[in-house]
Amino acid sequence: MQKIAVFWFRRDLRLEDNAGLYHALKNGRQVLPVFIFDKNILDELEDEADARVGFIHQTLWELREKLQTFGASLKVLHGSPPEIWKQLVENYPIEAVYTNHDYEPYAVRRDVAVQQFLQQRGISFHTFKDHVIFEKKEICKPDGSPYVVFTPYSRKWKETLLGENFAENGGKSAEKQMSENIPHYPSEDHFEAFLKTDPFEFPSLEQIGFKKSTIAIPPKTVAQGIIRNYDQTRDFPALNGTSKLGIHFRFGTISIREKAKKALLLNQTFLNELIWRDFYSMILSNFPRVVNEPFRKEYANIVWLNNPRDFEKWCAGETGYPIVDAGMRELNTTGYMHNRVRMITASFLTKHLLIDWRWGEAYFAQKLLDFDLASNNGGWQWAAGCGTDAAPYFRIFNPDAQTPKFYKELTYVKK
Repeated sequence: MQKIAVFWFRRDLRLEDNAGLYHALKNGRQVLPVFIFDKNILDELEDEADARVGFIHQTLWELREKLQTFGASLKVLHGSPPEIWKQLVENYPIEAVYTNHDYEPYAVRRDVAVQQFLQQRGISFHTFKDHVIFEKKEICKPDGSPYVVFTPYSRKWKETLLGENFAENGGKSAEKQMSENIPHYPSEDHFEAFLKTDPFEFPSLEQIGFKKSTIAIPPKTVAQGIIRNYDQTRDFPALNGTSKLGIHFRFGTISIREKAKKALLLNQTFLNELIWRDFYSMILSNFPRVVNEPFRKEYANIVWLNNPRDFEKWCAGETGYPIVDAGMRELNTTGYMHNRVRMITASFLTKHLLIDWRWGEAYFAQKLLDFDLASNNGGWQWAAGCGTDAAPYFRIFNPDAQTPKFYKELTYVKK
């Protein structure tokens, strides 16, 4: 029986410019694409109508439809990854498995276990960088240690792509330089290498324990004008001034490499937001303890009030502070919250109510469509004053002062 390769989709749900998929399709074997609905992750979700699961499910259906146009299909499975891989190895003559890096602690442990299982059976396991531009210790201080402050990290990030004179390298010269230093992986040019097969059975949402959500998913295309004017509009939540691409970056339905190239040409402030993604991913990779601990260890022993009733009111948007309540109601209703309002609501929870930042972080993790462990953790520790690059611990966002500054017409609060 002819040997095959497997590509394991995770947070890279696209067929185009996909690094791991490109290498799989170029390996010389026919490629079976696989996605696993991981029970260990799904069992932690509290809402059976979780919109993120529905989004993944719909995206997988669309991938499957596209694969079928050239005689292939997508194998979608539900269970614990170690058990699923045992089944796959028993049923297919697998020679190699390809996938992309995942940096979250659970994912790292899972991948180590799967790799060991496969290698014991003579199957090679290959992973690639796809979720970020720079990972782990690719951007480091001269002594090789990781940066823990954003501004020097971002400067080194840009220097690495564009040279020391990156500030002067505008326009086409910057586009050319960045294109040379950010690769494109044309996986879309090699679809003939997918394993030809009849369509596989596709599980329903109900079969994996979920149901359809009423929350709308933002589109993965955004008007260039929004990005071009991002620095002028991003702080005003009543405006359509942000991309809302977070869920697409989170699950890889768009390429970070493609968006970084465009951001460089259109708006440096938006590019900085993409660099923040890399920064927090780097922090999580190098300091995985931040999942449960403050980055700044001197703040590990803060005595929080942690009043459960106050926390319930904050979650429900019933604190009596209009901008805080508007933000929480936006989150609960849409799965999204404007970035400046995220900072205000997080500051309010930690600095006004004196509730542990981990409570707020966990609530955002339940509700945000664009939840990403590295960025969510980094943002909450910033707001609480205990993280990297953190605002001083004594800085407090004043909801009353923020409101006239950014929300003069109260359009957002009224909505």
